[in-house]
Amino acid sequence: MRINRSNSEQPAAPQAPQPAPRREAPQQEPRRHKKEKPKKKPKQEEYDEYEDDEEDEEPKRRFPVGCLIVIILLALVGFGGYKVSQFYAELDGQGTLGTVQTITVPEGSSVASIATQLKDAGVIKYDWLFKQYVKYSGKADAIQYGDFEVQSGMAYNDIIKALSVVTRRPTVNVTIPEGTTAVGVAQIFVDAGLVDDVDTFLGCANGTDGSDFSQYDFWNAIPDNDRLMKCEGYLFPDTYNLYADEDVYYYVDQLYNEFANKTAGLADTIAEKGTSLDDVVKLASFIQEEAGLESEDAKVSACFHNRLESSDPLWAEHKLESNASSYIMRDSENNYLWNSPTAEYFGWPEAGAIPDDVLALYDTYAISGLPAGPISNTGYAAIEAALNPDQEYINEGYYFFVTGHPDTDVAGQYFYAKTADEHYQNCVKAGWAP
Repeated sequence: MRINRSNSEQPAAPQAPQPAPRREAPQQEPRRHKKEKPKKKPKQEEYDEYEDDEEDEEPKRRFPVGCLIVIILLALVGFGGYKVSQFYAELDGQGTLGTVQTITVPEGSSVASIATQLKDAGVIKYDWLFKQYVKYSGKADAIQYGDFEVQSGMAYNDIIKALSVVTRRPTVNVTIPEGTTAVGVAQIFVDAGLVDDVDTFLGCANGTDGSDFSQYDFWNAIPDNDRLMKCEGYLFPDTYNLYADEDVYYYVDQLYNEFANKTAGLADTIAEKGTSLDDVVKLASFIQEEAGLESEDAKVSACFHNRLESSDPLWAEHKLESNASSYIMRDSENNYLWNSPTAEYFGWPEAGAIPDDVLALYDTYAISGLPAGPISNTGYAAIEAALNPDQEYINEGYYFFVTGHPDTDVAGQYFYAKTADEHYQNCVKAGWAP
């Protein structure tokens, strides 16, 4: 019997797989996507492989941030400890003391200003520390004013103790009346026992001994002319409390400093008037001598301004015509050139005449305008009047004035006139003319 191998007994030849019948896939199959999540595993393997590769390389060391912070904190603590140790060292004293020096604490000084003064002198390093120590130790009231000996390296308590011991220097009150000449001022200092002689004072005040007062603007602005004394007009009259054991420069500087302070606010007005401080001081010295009363200063100033500035033909030469500085040689006149301390200092009365070269500089009846220099040291009121004359008297044209004779019922009264004739009648009223 023949067997047919093409039947089931013979293995069937492999057939190409038939494509499954195409079916519409659902739009969303969330469950099937969840089952496919394990496919992300290769990424983990890649990461692991990457880490394995890094392990094969030499590891990179990073400086721990925490350690850096700790080091910074330790450095700050160390620096702070170092500064604190310095502060304590200064509070307790440095052990080695410096040279003894004297500091002067002015009356009314604050603890802050004293601390600054000590620091500037090199006695302490930290003015703020000293200030706080004095404040919180409750020792501020113990500090006095005056002169004190201290040393660098002293403990704060020792410094405060030194500043608490009153060792004030002796002082002398000196009064300079308004209208005093430079020679008269010098004599006041000699009489007070502060300066050896008049020449010593004037040599310093005029700068002829090499003394320099160029720290003052007014000093630098004084014209370098043939005036008798550079200091005349600038030794400000006032009452001063001065140390009794200082040199002459100190005394002159006190007067110059006061003049600078008193006239500091006049610069703008002087510029507006188109004049100079030196000319103001010159005119003020004549107002001081001729008026005598502050209530009359502005009126006398107006008369002088009219003489110097008027367009009246009678005053075309603009002469000041003041008896306070002229050729007049009468003891009854308070004349700068004849019977003042200045004239006596130069010996003119003994010579019997005022030198011609001096008259050419100071004779207000001969020269036009202001003289070479002031004739006295004036107060502030006269200076202000020189700048601000009585405008009514200027406008009305007053040129003359005279005061009542001391022996009459009108002593001290002022009489003003516009013309020479009116002035003569006033002189009769004032008891000066027959």
